[in-house]
Amino acid sequence: MASQVASPSASLHTTSSSTTLSTPALSPSSPSQLSPDDLELLAKLEEQNRLLETDSKSLKSVNGSRRNSGSSLVSSSSASSNLSHLEEDSWILWGRIVNEWEDVRKKKEKQVKELVRKGIPHHFRAIVWQLLCSAQSMPIKDQYSELLKMTSPCEKLIRRDIARTYPEHNFFKEKDSLGQEVLFNVMKAYSLVDREVGYCQGSAFIVGLLLMQMPEEEAFCVFVKLMQDYRLRELFKPSMAELGLCMYQFECMIQEHLPELFIHFQSQSFHTSMYASSWFLTIFLTTFPLPIATRIFDIFMSEGLEIVFRVGLALLQMNQAELMQLDMEGMLQHFQKVIPHQFDGGPDKLIQAAYQVKYNSKKMKKLEKEYTTIKTKEMEEQVEIKVSISGLKSAEYKLIKASYLAIDVRLC
Repeated sequence: MASQVASPSASLHTTSSSTTLSTPALSPSSPSQLSPDDLELLAKLEEQNRLLETDSKSLKSVNGSRRNSGSSLVSSSSASSNLSHLEEDSWILWGRIVNEWEDVRKKKEKQVKELVRKGIPHHFRAIVWQLLCSAQSMPIKDQYSELLKMTSPCEKLIRRDIARTYPEHNFFKEKDSLGQEVLFNVMKAYSLVDREVGYCQGSAFIVGLLLMQMPEEEAFCVFVKLMQDYRLRELFKPSMAELGLCMYQFECMIQEHLPELFIHFQSQSFHTSMYASSWFLTIFLTTFPLPIATRIFDIFMSEGLEIVFRVGLALLQMNQAELMQLDMEGMLQHFQKVIPHQFDGGPDKLIQAAYQVKYNSKKMKKLEKEYTTIKTKEMEEQVEIKVSISGLKSAEYKLIKASYLAIDVRLC
């Protein structure tokens, strides 16, 4: 956990147009004020961050080692030369938040959420993601190296999907590259600690994004927390019951907020899962370019799956007119070819629209109960059908047996 070094009287203030501090904040030239754990992590990340800075918008320039960096923090002078005043203020602000995390998270939770929605600076993303999900001091991290020595029954499946995960990204596209190897390691390690889930296709995209930001041990710990605390484990279970629940809740939101589009989808037999299941399983990582998807993932780390519902409905609202004119095939093409590139200029418009969506947590809980009731009833009906079939088979068997007995009597 980050150490608390700043004055306890300092406070954080946010406005719609800017973000300021009421007292002098932590300077980016003050690495000695960071806790040893944060300092070590930032040192590991320096080489990766320097590579990513050459093309931070596309995030396609990672081509060096992410491990055993041993170098020091990026100095404030070199960073400031490449940052605007606004970006420098953001650097200072996030440095302050990291160092006062426990206090800020408890007392300024709303302000932290607002800042996350505006985007976490790349250099702080690894630490902030770990802090948001409380993964920075997990005991399971010590087991990671031992897990890699073990054999997983999922290894063949994982190897098969590695080449399909971010195939255009420099860090992952080369066969047997460092990126593919660490991705395999994290997926294998998780399959060993969670035998019920094992490995599920799609989860590798989430792990891949984590590996773009942090070393594999930290990525493993964050992924474990996401699976445990962010509903992902339920989504990736073999039954995928949680995905069914999400589809039901999302469909109900469409019916309420976009009734005409809901009717059009029904008339075309265009089921929610045909376009939205990947949104929930990969948090839009297979939908949008990485700069857009990563901003959404920032918010997911802070607020959970709610952002997927919000962004999903915002997308439908923004595309309703076009979708209403299309048949099933046309709608599929629109979701696959058009929507992914609608926000290439930046995600701000989409995120703003997402937070104009009316999302009612109590109503979502009510829908969850409804879905559970429906599924329970369906299971009971299936049991009754099986019992009836079993009864019919038993009666049929008795009839056949009686027929054979009658034949035997006649033959005697």
